[in-house]
Amino acid sequence: MNLEYVSVEDNKFRRRSYPPERNKSTPLLQKEAGSGSHRKVSSPEIVRILRRLSDKRLCGLRHVERYLHDLYCRNCRPNTIRSNGGAIILFLAFLKATGREHLEAITRDDVSAFVEHEQDRGLTANTVSTRLRSLYAFFHFLIDQDVIHPDVLKRKMRIKVPDALPRAIDPQDIKQLLAVISKPRDQALILTLLRTGMRIGELLNTKLRDLNLRDKSIEIFEAQKNRVGRVVYLSDDACSALRRWLKLKNPQIEHLFYGYGGRPLSYVAARHIFNQYLDKAGLSHKGHTLHCLRHTYATELLNAGMHLECLQPLLGHHSIEMTRRYARLTDNTRRQQYYKAMKIIERGI
Repeated sequence: MNLEYVSVEDNKFRRRSYPPERNKSTPLLQKEAGSGSHRKVSSPEIVRILRRLSDKRLCGLRHVERYLHDLYCRNCRPNTIRSNGGAIILFLAFLKATGREHLEAITRDDVSAFVEHEQDRGLTANTVSTRLRSLYAFFHFLIDQDVIHPDVLKRKMRIKVPDALPRAIDPQDIKQLLAVISKPRDQALILTLLRTGMRIGELLNTKLRDLNLRDKSIEIFEAQKNRVGRVVYLSDDACSALRRWLKLKNPQIEHLFYGYGGRPLSYVAARHIFNQYLDKAGLSHKGHTLHCLRHTYATELLNAGMHLECLQPLLGHHSIEMTRRYARLTDNTRRQQYYKAMKIIERGI
């Protein structure tokens, strides 16, 4: 797998002595410096991660605890804490397997060896790159705390990952899919995803109060992925499907979509519903997923002439570059220029 190296300026490192690691059997509490009180771990995700570290008898428990608590205080999502903690556990387990017992002594070579180890396991470039980014964030924290030497981040590795095109669903496949959906709830669910570009988690978290059929909009107060609020708009067919569903929906249940017993519809249940209709439409072999509805939404709007700058906030992208990926699928000008030039070439043969 290809690796790039990025040079960073070296910093002065203050040598210091470190207290020995505390007994792994002690409670997962941290004593505040200069006080007799203990601060409890603030998140169930942190508790689970620290318990795994303790059970595996890995080094660096107190440093990991401080780092995860820092993430929690910075209002990072539970998924972010979980992902970072998982990468750290894998790295520390690798260190233990190679005979390294002290986190303070890690070097760039340890990081390179870990990356090679993960690649040798057959993991995708995206997975290895995500874990490496998590480790680098942890190392930045340790350097700020004077725990490890800044050379660990000198000439950081960057893993080249595939820049794949978004997978949009062909218009004919969309027609086949919509034609076989019979239940009002399922029609409303799939059409809302298709016409708003919402992430499935955002729609499943939508409450009845977030829907405004008069203005044909849904307010997303906090996006699932980046915590940025936005408003998305509903097409006429999506509004009609939602009205049919609302006539049947239990008004006492606050979530817009729910399953058995009134519980909010889960992602697993929504995916099962979608896959059932793919089977019924004869499309299960094409690899379509719920997230493809979001890609289809963006592609169709660009094909219809919407500017990238307008599409970006509708999708909730921080960067215009994220939105620009869809332009590679939908550049009608490039297509027209190609066929115009090809006609000239063919006439000359």
